[in-house]
Amino acid sequence: MMSSASGAQALVARFGDVLLRRQAAIRRLQWAMVAIYAGLLTVPLLLPLPTHTDYVWNNAVRFAQFVFWGVWWPFIILATALVGRFWCGILCPEGALSEFASQRGAGRAIPGWMKWSGWPVVSFVSTTIYGQLTSIYQYPKPAALLLGGSSFAAIVIGARYGKAKRVWCRFLCPVNGIFGIVSKIAPLHFRVDPDGWRAGARQEGRSNAVNCAPLIPIKTMQGAAACHMCGRCSGYRGAIRLSWRNPASDIVHGSGRLATMWETVLIVPVLLGLVPAALHWSDSGLFQMIRLWLVERCLDLHLVWPLSLRLPWWILTDYPLENDVMTSVDAAALLVLLSVSVAAATIVFGIPLAACARIFRTRGPFSHHLAQALIPLAAACLFSGLLSLTVSQLRSDGVVIPYSDLFRGGLVLAAAAWSMVLVFRIGAHYNAHRVTRLCGTFIMALPITSFSIAWVAVFLS
Repeated sequence: MMSSASGAQALVARFGDVLLRRQAAIRRLQWAMVAIYAGLLTVPLLLPLPTHTDYVWNNAVRFAQFVFWGVWWPFIILATALVGRFWCGILCPEGALSEFASQRGAGRAIPGWMKWSGWPVVSFVSTTIYGQLTSIYQYPKPAALLLGGSSFAAIVIGARYGKAKRVWCRFLCPVNGIFGIVSKIAPLHFRVDPDGWRAGARQEGRSNAVNCAPLIPIKTMQGAAACHMCGRCSGYRGAIRLSWRNPASDIVHGSGRLATMWETVLIVPVLLGLVPAALHWSDSGLFQMIRLWLVERCLDLHLVWPLSLRLPWWILTDYPLENDVMTSVDAAALLVLLSVSVAAATIVFGIPLAACARIFRTRGPFSHHLAQALIPLAAACLFSGLLSLTVSQLRSDGVVIPYSDLFRGGLVLAAAAWSMVLVFRIGAHYNAHRVTRLCGTFIMALPITSFSIAWVAVFLS
């Protein structure tokens, strides 16, 4: 058993070394991804919108939509959970463009405002809401505006700040926080051995430093949340190696213990509140109730303009030829629904987190550490929700994936069980009494179970 485990570790470490030696090939692969990305964004803009007779396999617009929202995003999330942030370091076109611009840019110092730790939450929430208001999943123009605008911003930031760095990725990328959260459950990471680092430093003296593009202090790196897995530091000073780990180790023993308030905000109100509502609002009965109530209030007040006001497509969905127009009342109903979902998730999970802190008689970072136990559930929620786009697009073309709903439901339930186990294991850091830890786990099991059942019901309805 020990020899097989050692062999697996050695094999993985060699793969990390391969990444180090093949940086030129990785650059070529990144530029290929840039070309594919640009084509998927621009070609649909030159073509008419698809009709009901067009399918994924015979229409470029439908094909681009399916690649972006049915394959690209859901399986990036899955890959991040399974192997870490290799997408960011090896394949991401936006990161490659930002680093390329930074190599040839002004190299200015990074301003203090950019280092604010709340940007991952603000940027993800803003882009998620804007995407729903403009129907980014259905139409190429808002997709090109949002994704292309993000890439343009990445190039501008790269050209102004840092030198051969990914300043945009480190501080402002809308999905940086999400990838960092999801990667904490990955069984692969670049492990830093402090003792080996010191020994290597004595032997090598002042060796050439590694260019860590995402600006990570490699020597003191804990976990893999910020690591882009590019492989440039593999073998450095004999202290850094790509290796296997227990998928729960980072949450229980590693960077999870250093969790901040913004990570908790990203997990609870955003991933467990905003995301489910944003992905399924069009089928929500609550949305229809809110919209009807707003319509009745407008009629009672003799306000007709909110019911008919149309804004440009880059503000609200406006495609009258497709019979798809979002009025200001529709937008207001959506924003209210999202706000209600965020508030509900905050209350449903926030109160048990506070109760556990009370039971364990612990203050300070405990609640944030405990909230990390919800990462498997949040990751499963995000992946299964995005997978709904895959399933719905294929179903509209007559392709039915058997047992897809059961698979998504089972995935959420398995993640919920894992989250409960993590609650119990995290509790061991703060209280040695098994009964107390069981009580805390039971308290957290209530919202976890309720949320999971509600989420599964969406798939099976």
